[in-house]
Amino acid sequence: MIEVLNQQNRYNIDTKKFSILLKRLMTHYGQKNSEITLAFVNNSVIKKLNHKFRNKDAPTDVLSFCLGEYAADGKFYLGDIIISVPQAAKQSRTKKHSLVQELEILAIHGYLHLKGFEHFKGLEEEEEKIQKIIFEG
Repeated sequence: MIEVLNQQNRYNIDTKKFSILLKRLMTHYGQKNSEITLAFVNNSVIKKLNHKFRNKDAPTDVLSFCLGEYAADGKFYLGDIIISVPQAAKQSRTKKHSLVQELEILAIHGYLHLKGFEHFKGLEEEEEKIQKIIFEG
């Protein structure tokens, strides 16, 4: 099951669009029956999480919390992706593309972290590859 939550109220988010994106990623990586949650939050929420789990007292754009185990019901729970929409909006202006595009990029980035990809250890290459597949067909 894919759960997409919009827990901030400043920006309108098409949660269905992100459910479809996650479904495509899960199908591509052979995990279409996995459980995953994507939450869109504000800066104060992500700042608290970033401080608690990474000891960094500042907001960030995306956090991934990998569970990677089977639940009592037998379903595989991949984990959670948390995205700060205000941080994404700021980055989208800097990069001169839409907020939706930045949110998609961050969702893919977070998903790849759940899959075990790490910075400077294949994450960037995999991001480039999967973005071409997802965005260009």
